[in-house]
Formats: sequence, structure tokens, C-alpha cells
Amino acid sequence: METHSQVDCKLIHAGDAYRGKQGFDYFPGVTNETAGAGGLCMHLLTVPPGAKAKAHKHNFHETTIYVLTGKVKMWYGERLEKWMECQPGDFIYIPAGMPHLPMNMSKTEAATAVVARTDPNEQESVVLLPELDALV
Repeated sequence: METHSQVDCKLIHAGDAYRGKQGFDYFPGVTNETAGAGGLCMHLLTVPPGAKAKAHKHNFHETTIYVLTGKVKMWYGERLEKWMECQPGDFIYIPAGMPHLPMNMSKTEAATAVVARTDPNEQESVVLLPELDALV
């Protein structure tokens, strides 16, 4: 087990975006790769106008999202049969293994959110669910 004397604080400057398996571009923040995080990741997500993610889930990892700008609809459930509309100031909790698919409802404005997950490698637990994509 590491002690406080073996680890140090990290400052991660904004960098180039990367394309996640879900189909969105993420701006790297705190991950195992950027900071040596062992139990979480946090990054900024910008969803272009009208963009929709690929249906997916994160096996074994919880996710929480804080919406900064825009209006997003998220379908979730085993067959994406449930949905919620999210707006700035909303917090969203997604349990581990929950299928979900978010979409920016605006045709003209991007939506942004801070995303945190209990997966320090961020993309490692992403499981795409192509059989659900056509449901939304």
C-alpha cells in the first residue's frame, strides 16, 4: 500500500481530445495514464449538436456525470427502455453494468459535462452494445 510520502499531487493541463469507443471525443483529465490514479478517472466530455453515443455499458465501474452546458437525453436500462432529460446543474449516477446511450438534444449547441468513473483506465471497461443502437 502506498503512503502519502510515496505519491505526489499531479496537475494535468488541458490537452488534445481522444475518440472514445462510445463515439464521442473526450478531453483527458485524471486517469491512470495521466496521473497514476488507481481507482478513478475524471474528464471533460463535449457532445456536438445532435450527436448520439453508441449504446454501451461499463462493466464493474460506476459513473457519475455533472452537466455543465446543454440538454442531453439519456436512454438506459437493459433494452434502453427508460430515459431521462438532463440539463445544466444536474448530476447523473449510472450504476456499474447499466446499458445507456446519451444524445445531445440541441441541433445547434454543444453539450459539456464532467464525467467521473471508478475505472482509472477510462476506456478499459467500455462494452459496446450494437444490438441496442437501433432502439433509439
